[in-house]
Amino acid sequence: MIPSRAFANRTVAVFGLARTGLGAVRSLVAGGTRVIAWDDNSTARDLGGQEGAEIMPWREWPWESIAALVLSPGVPLTHPVPHGVVVHANQAKVPVIGDVELFAREIRPDSNAPGKAPVIAITGTNGKSTTTALVGHILKACGFDAQIGGNIGNSVLELSPPGAKTIYVLEMSSFQIDLAPGLKPDVSLLSNLSVDHIDRHGTMENYAAIKARMLAQTAADGQLVIGVDDDHSSAIFTELSAAAKARNSAAANPVSVGKVLGRGIFVVDGALYDALSGRANKVMEMADAQRLPGAHNWQNAALAYGAVKPFLSDTRQIIAAIASFPGLAHRMEDVGHIGNVSFINDSKATNADATARALATYPDIFWIAGGKAKDGGIESLSPYFPRVRKAYLIGDAAAVFARTLDGKASYEVSGTLDKAVEAAARDAVASSAPAPVVLLSPACASYDQFKDFEHRGDTFRDAVARLPRNLKAAS
Repeated sequence: MIPSRAFANRTVAVFGLARTGLGAVRSLVAGGTRVIAWDDNSTARDLGGQEGAEIMPWREWPWESIAALVLSPGVPLTHPVPHGVVVHANQAKVPVIGDVELFAREIRPDSNAPGKAPVIAITGTNGKSTTTALVGHILKACGFDAQIGGNIGNSVLELSPPGAKTIYVLEMSSFQIDLAPGLKPDVSLLSNLSVDHIDRHGTMENYAAIKARMLAQTAADGQLVIGVDDDHSSAIFTELSAAAKARNSAAANPVSVGKVLGRGIFVVDGALYDALSGRANKVMEMADAQRLPGAHNWQNAALAYGAVKPFLSDTRQIIAAIASFPGLAHRMEDVGHIGNVSFINDSKATNADATARALATYPDIFWIAGGKAKDGGIESLSPYFPRVRKAYLIGDAAAVFARTLDGKASYEVSGTLDKAVEAAARDAVASSAPAPVVLLSPACASYDQFKDFEHRGDTFRDAVARLPRNLKAAS
C-alpha cells in the first residue's frame, strides 16, 4: 500500500466504497488523514468502517471542513447529470478528485521534480487491459519491479511503494483521468478511440478530449505512444506531435497495424517493425506470440513495444518477453476444446468495436452476444456477419440484436448464457467447419445478468467445463 500524506491532519471525504474507495480509505488513514465516507450499500459501509473511516450520510458531511472529496470513478461527475454529492462539493468549493490523484500527489509530491518512480499510463477504448498487462510482463521479464494496477487488478494506492527498480504501469479509464488532474506520466499511451461511455461524457468529442488530457500532461517532457489507425486518435497524435516539435520536447511515436510509417512502430503482413529512428527494422513475426492472435492484439504488442523502449535498449529481450506473454483472462481466452471446436472467452468485449476485433480473427463463428446494450448496438458489425455461422443472443439486448441480424445471419434467442453455450456447442460440433469457434464476445455491458464482465466470463468458462466431452457422439 502507498500511504497518502497529501492531506495529513485534515479531513477528506470518500464517496463510494468499492475497490478504489476502500483503497483510498486505507491509504488516507495510513497517511494521517481523518476520513469520512459513505456508500449506499450497507456491506460496503461496514467495510469502510473497518478500514478506519467515519461512516456518515453524505448530506450530513461538514463541507466547510472537508479538504477534498475522493469520488468513485463509477459515480457520475458531469453526465448525464452530476451526482448530488458532486453538486454539494462544487457548491462548497471542495475539490473533487479520485484515488489516482492521491497516487499522483504521493509519487510526485513536487510537480517540478522528476518523480519517485516512472509511471507508464495506458488509455484508449479497446486493448487497454491487454496492453497494460503486456507492458508489465515485458518489464518484469527484463528485471524491473513492474507495479500493475489502476483500472486493472489492484487500485493504484494498493500498489507497493516505489523501490530502486519500480515502474508503475497503470491502466486508466476516462473516468479515472477525469478525476486525476495532477497525473503526469513519464510515458502516456493511447491505443485507439471509438464510441463508448457517451452516457458519461455527453459526446464523442468530450470523451476524446478527456483521453487527450492525460497525454497532454506528458507532452512537455515525457514519451507519447499513440495508435493512429482511427480518426480521433490520429488527430490527437497530429496535435500533440506538432506541439512537441514546436517545443523541441517530448517524443510522440505513432503506431499502426497495416500502414508503413516513415517513423514509428508498425505491423505489416504479420511482422512487427521498429522505425523509431526513421529506418524500419523488422524485429519479430507476430505468429511467434501465440497468445496475441489477431490484428487488434498486434496493435497491443506494437504499443507495448513503444511503451517499454525508453527503459529497455535490448530489443531481443523485449521480443522474447512479448513471445512469452501468457495472455489475459476474458480477452480472447481459449478456455476449452471438444474435438475441433474451440471455446473462446472474450467477455471483456463490452462494445461493438471490441467485438469486431474478435469477429475478424476467426472464419467460422458460433457467436454468443448480448447483455446491456450500448449506443449503436451491433449495426457496425455487419461486415463480419458472413463469418457468423449462427448467433445465440442473451440478455436485455437480445431482441434488438435479433432485429439487426434478421435476414443477415442465422440466430436464436437463448436468453441466458448457459443455454447459449449448450446450443452453440451442439451446433458447432455438428457443423462441417474445419475449425469452428464458439465465441463469447458480447458487444455489451454485463450488468443486466452479471455483476461484471469477469463474472460473465467465469460463467462461460464454467459452462464450457460442464459440457459432455462426447458431445459429438451424443449429437
